[in-house]
Amino acid sequence: MAVKTHTWITLWFLLTAPVIFWDVGYCLMRPRSMAGGDLHWIWKPYALYQEIDYVYGLKALEENNGFTNAQSFLNIVETLLNLSYVYLAHVSQWSAAPVVGFAAATMTFSKTVLYWAQEYYCGGCAIGHNTLADLVVYWIIPNGLWILVPSAIVWRLGKDIAGALVAVERSSKKAGSGKSL
Repeated sequence: MAVKTHTWITLWFLLTAPVIFWDVGYCLMRPRSMAGGDLHWIWKPYALYQEIDYVYGLKALEENNGFTNAQSFLNIVETLLNLSYVYLAHVSQWSAAPVVGFAAATMTFSKTVLYWAQEYYCGGCAIGHNTLADLVVYWIIPNGLWILVPSAIVWRLGKDIAGALVAVERSSKKAGSGKSL
Protein backbone atom coordinates (compact mmCIF):
# COMPACT_ATOMS: atom_id res chain seq x y z
CA MET A 1 0.00 0.00 0.00
CA ALA A 2 1.37 3.43 -0.97
CA VAL A 3 2.13 5.93 1.77
CA LYS A 4 -0.45 8.68 2.01
CA THR A 5 1.39 11.99 1.73
CA HIS A 6 0.29 15.59 2.07
CA THR A 7 2.00 18.26 0.00
CA TRP A 8 1.67 20.93 2.70
CA ILE A 9 3.41 18.70 5.28
CA THR A 10 6.24 17.88 2.89
CA LEU A 11 6.65 21.56 1.99
CA TRP A 12 6.71 22.57 5.68
CA PHE A 13 9.38 19.98 6.45
CA LEU A 14 11.50 20.94 3.42
CA LEU A 15 11.15 24.72 3.68
CA THR A 16 11.78 24.89 7.41
CA ALA A 17 14.94 22.73 7.35
CA PRO A 18 17.28 25.50 6.09
CA VAL A 19 15.67 28.03 8.46
CA ILE A 20 16.18 25.70 11.41
CA PHE A 21 19.77 24.86 10.47
CA TRP A 22 20.47 28.60 10.08
CA ASP A 23 19.04 29.17 13.57
CA VAL A 24 21.06 26.26 14.98
CA GLY A 25 24.19 27.75 13.42
CA TYR A 26 23.53 31.09 15.10
CA CYS A 27 22.99 29.48 18.50
CA LEU A 28 25.93 27.09 18.39
CA MET A 29 28.33 29.70 16.99
CA ARG A 30 27.66 32.33 19.68
CA PRO A 31 29.38 34.72 20.41
CA ARG A 32 30.95 34.75 16.92
CA SER A 33 27.47 34.80 15.31
CA MET A 34 26.22 37.65 17.48
CA ALA A 35 26.33 41.38 16.74
CA GLY A 36 29.99 42.34 16.86
CA GLY A 37 31.17 38.81 16.08
CA ASP A 38 33.29 38.02 13.03
CA LEU A 39 30.59 35.72 11.61
CA HIS A 40 27.65 37.98 12.36
CA TRP A 41 27.26 38.86 8.66
CA ILE A 42 25.71 35.40 8.15
CA TRP A 43 23.10 36.03 10.86
CA LYS A 44 22.54 39.79 10.50
CA PRO A 45 18.76 39.66 11.33
CA TYR A 46 19.66 38.19 14.72
CA ALA A 47 21.07 41.59 15.77
CA LEU A 48 17.45 42.56 16.40
CA TYR A 49 16.25 39.18 17.62
CA GLN A 50 18.97 38.86 20.26
CA GLU A 51 17.52 42.05 21.77
CA ILE A 52 13.92 40.76 21.52
CA ASP A 53 14.59 37.33 23.06
CA TYR A 54 17.39 37.24 25.62
CA VAL A 55 17.64 33.46 25.23
CA TYR A 56 19.34 34.34 21.93
CA GLY A 57 21.21 37.29 23.35
CA LEU A 58 24.25 38.22 25.35
CA LYS A 59 22.50 37.75 28.70
CA ALA A 60 21.96 34.01 28.19
CA LEU A 61 25.48 33.60 26.84
CA GLU A 62 27.08 35.42 29.77
CA GLU A 63 24.97 33.45 32.27
CA ASN A 64 26.02 30.22 30.55
CA ASN A 65 22.33 29.40 30.07
CA GLY A 66 22.27 25.98 28.44
CA PHE A 67 18.68 26.19 27.19
CA THR A 68 19.64 27.92 23.93
CA ASN A 69 22.02 25.20 22.79
CA ALA A 70 19.90 22.40 24.26
CA GLN A 71 16.91 23.48 22.17
CA SER A 72 19.24 23.84 19.17
CA PHE A 73 20.38 20.25 19.63
CA LEU A 74 16.73 19.14 19.67
CA ASN A 75 16.15 21.26 16.55
CA ILE A 76 18.80 19.19 14.79
CA VAL A 77 17.15 15.92 15.87
CA GLU A 78 13.65 16.98 14.85
CA THR A 79 14.82 18.40 11.51
CA LEU A 80 16.65 15.19 10.69
CA LEU A 81 13.41 13.35 11.52
CA ASN A 82 11.46 15.79 9.30
CA LEU A 83 13.79 15.12 6.39
CA SER A 84 13.72 11.38 7.13
CA TYR A 85 9.93 11.48 6.86
CA VAL A 86 10.16 13.17 3.46
CA TYR A 87 12.64 10.56 2.22
CA LEU A 88 10.78 7.60 3.73
CA ALA A 89 7.38 8.76 2.47
CA HIS A 90 8.31 9.96 -1.00
CA VAL A 91 11.36 7.92 -1.98
CA SER A 92 11.26 4.67 0.01
CA GLN A 93 7.46 4.57 0.22
CA TRP A 94 7.80 3.03 3.69
CA SER A 95 4.36 2.51 5.21
CA ALA A 96 5.56 3.57 8.67
CA ALA A 97 6.85 6.97 7.41
CA PRO A 98 3.85 8.83 8.91
CA VAL A 99 4.94 7.65 12.37
CA VAL A 100 8.31 9.37 11.83
CA GLY A 101 6.60 12.59 10.68
CA PHE A 102 4.18 12.39 13.61
CA ALA A 103 7.06 11.99 16.08
CA ALA A 104 9.01 14.86 14.51
CA ALA A 105 6.03 17.24 14.57
CA THR A 106 5.25 16.21 18.15
CA MET A 107 8.83 17.10 19.11
CA THR A 108 8.58 20.52 17.46
CA PHE A 109 5.21 21.24 19.05
CA SER A 110 6.32 20.08 22.51
CA LYS A 111 9.62 21.97 22.43
CA THR A 112 7.91 25.18 21.36
CA VAL A 113 5.26 24.84 24.06
CA LEU A 114 8.09 24.28 26.56
CA TYR A 115 9.73 27.47 25.30
CA TRP A 116 6.49 29.41 25.88
CA ALA A 117 5.91 27.75 29.27
CA GLN A 118 9.43 28.71 30.34
CA GLU A 119 8.60 32.35 29.59
CA TYR A 120 5.32 32.12 31.48
CA TYR A 121 6.80 30.50 34.57
CA CYS A 122 9.84 32.79 34.76
CA GLY A 123 7.64 35.88 34.45
CA GLY A 124 8.82 36.80 30.96
CA CYS A 125 12.48 36.71 31.98
CA ALA A 126 13.72 36.66 28.37
CA ILE A 127 10.97 38.58 26.54
CA GLY A 128 9.14 40.63 29.18
CA HIS A 129 11.14 43.77 28.40
CA ASN A 130 9.54 44.17 24.95
CA THR A 131 6.69 46.45 23.96
CA LEU A 132 3.46 44.60 23.15
CA ALA A 133 3.86 45.44 19.45
CA ASP A 134 7.42 44.07 19.33
CA LEU A 135 6.39 41.00 21.29
CA VAL A 136 3.54 40.22 18.90
CA VAL A 137 5.48 40.88 15.68
CA TYR A 138 8.85 39.41 16.58
CA TRP A 139 8.05 36.66 19.10
CA ILE A 140 4.40 35.58 19.31
CA ILE A 141 3.62 35.37 15.58
CA PRO A 142 6.84 33.67 14.45
CA ASN A 143 6.96 31.29 17.42
CA GLY A 144 3.22 30.70 17.16
CA LEU A 145 3.74 29.21 13.70
CA TRP A 146 5.95 26.55 15.33
CA ILE A 147 2.96 25.58 17.48
CA LEU A 148 0.15 25.86 14.93
CA VAL A 149 1.69 24.08 11.94
CA PRO A 150 3.22 21.16 13.88
CA SER A 151 -0.06 20.67 15.77
CA ALA A 152 -1.89 20.51 12.42
CA ILE A 153 0.70 17.98 11.19
CA VAL A 154 0.23 15.88 14.35
CA TRP A 155 -3.53 15.95 13.84
CA ARG A 156 -3.34 15.05 10.12
CA LEU A 157 -0.71 12.30 10.42
CA GLY A 158 -2.36 11.00 13.61
CA LYS A 159 -5.63 10.70 11.71
CA ASP A 160 -3.84 8.89 8.86
CA ILE A 161 -2.10 6.51 11.29
CA ALA A 162 -5.33 5.80 13.14
CA GLY A 163 -7.12 5.17 9.83
CA ALA A 164 -4.42 2.70 8.75
CA LEU A 165 -4.62 0.89 12.10
CA VAL A 166 -8.40 0.60 11.82
CA ALA A 167 -8.07 -0.80 8.29
CA VAL A 168 -5.54 -3.40 9.49
CA GLU A 169 -7.78 -4.31 12.42
CA ARG A 170 -10.79 -4.79 10.12
CA SER A 171 -8.73 -6.87 7.72
CA SER A 172 -7.41 -8.97 10.60
CA LYS A 173 -10.92 -9.57 11.95
CA LYS A 174 -12.15 -10.63 8.49
CA ALA A 175 -9.21 -12.99 8.08
CA GLY A 176 -9.81 -14.43 11.55
CA SER A 177 -13.49 -15.06 10.83
CA GLY A 178 -12.74 -16.94 7.63
CA LYS A 179 -14.33 -14.33 5.35
CA SER A 180 -12.47 -13.50 2.19
CA LEU A 181 -10.85 -10.12 1.93
